[in-house]
Amino acid sequence: MNIAIVGTGYVGLVTGTCFAEFGVNVVAVDKDQAKIDMLRAGKIPFYEPGLEELVERNVREARLSFSSDIKAAVENSLVILIAVGTPSDDSGAADLTFVREVAASIGRYMNSYKVIVTKSTVPMGTGAMIRRVIEENQVMHRPFSVASNPEFLREGAAIEDFMRPNRIVIGAEDDQAITILKDLYNPLYLIETPIVITDVVTAEIIKYASNSFLATKISFINEMAGLCEAVGADVHQVARGMGLDNRIGNKFLHPGPGYGGSCFPKDIRAILNVARNCGITLRLMTAVSQVNEDQPARMVEKIKAAIGGTLEGKKFSFLGLSFKPNTSDIRESPALRIIRMLLAAGAAVRAYDPAAMDEARSVQTEIEYADDSYDAARGCDALVIATEWNQFRKLDWDKMKAALKEPVVIDLRNVYEPAQMIEAGFRYTAVGR
Repeated sequence: MNIAIVGTGYVGLVTGTCFAEFGVNVVAVDKDQAKIDMLRAGKIPFYEPGLEELVERNVREARLSFSSDIKAAVENSLVILIAVGTPSDDSGAADLTFVREVAASIGRYMNSYKVIVTKSTVPMGTGAMIRRVIEENQVMHRPFSVASNPEFLREGAAIEDFMRPNRIVIGAEDDQAITILKDLYNPLYLIETPIVITDVVTAEIIKYASNSFLATKISFINEMAGLCEAVGADVHQVARGMGLDNRIGNKFLHPGPGYGGSCFPKDIRAILNVARNCGITLRLMTAVSQVNEDQPARMVEKIKAAIGGTLEGKKFSFLGLSFKPNTSDIRESPALRIIRMLLAAGAAVRAYDPAAMDEARSVQTEIEYADDSYDAARGCDALVIATEWNQFRKLDWDKMKAALKEPVVIDLRNVYEPAQMIEAGFRYTAVGR
């Protein structure tokens, strides 16, 4: 089977590469020629563990190629997956400009039956819009199917998530499209991956509902962390006691500075916008969003209290800039939001991240960037652990104490045990403990 995937961002590149690994012939298309040239040269525009090696192998074995020629890609492919960006606009709605552009191109260049699949996270009704745009742009009428196949990839674990998914969701309204897409995922039958077959609009909402629920768990445990601090309880034990209940589960019950990244913030805003347009008030999701919006300011207050109540003139060491470990993604990173608040209050920041330094430098020039964790601590009044990279879990605390001006640690990810840090001679602050 020949397939095209339009968009070589995170979702498009991971998805296209993994399909190639399944033995499918994949052309990944992007209108950004510079990005195509970079990919052809073997350079990956973001950090994702294992992806570079997977791309290199599939290019070498001629299953994966990169192109800016969408006409040829459409003409030569049976399945065309749309994986372009859908950023928030000023109202919070998903901006579907790129999706419309791709749909129009598919309509113009379609030369035979095609299955057009949305991989991008799109609001309910987008499938119907794609159909209209294709029909309006067809030069000659050709039959086609429109389907939704939402992605559920975690940054930092995307390849594993694709190869061993919890489920595959296929939203389509004709048997031919369903059969073709099930065939595309045929390698996953061997591991008995559940496949959910539904209509297009239901598949679209499954993606939003899934992300909304996960975001709810994060905001919930962050509220419980605040309550634990007020009454003297330990939120880790609370989360463990809750998570052992199979109806609840232990995933995403980790307190911290709030969720960020390219999915949760954008998707919560988008589903709230869709609901408003339908005359529906999603009170729970409104609260989830507000809790997360408030969380960085709460972390700043925690930092302020840990150093005696004054931010102006203080210098903070930050370990971690990406929104989560094992990614270079800094989009809506809680760490950067907190840093900006500290800078606005007259503080200075020296930071280190294993993968996101270049991305951070491009948007936050006021930060001093360090060579490693200990260099980041040099001459600072306090250390803030903002992202739980594995290499921050086994720091040499004698070396760290020598680098810091004061032995103060604010652990926003609860990486360390309070008793351990106090015994090591640090004034230690955690979240909900």
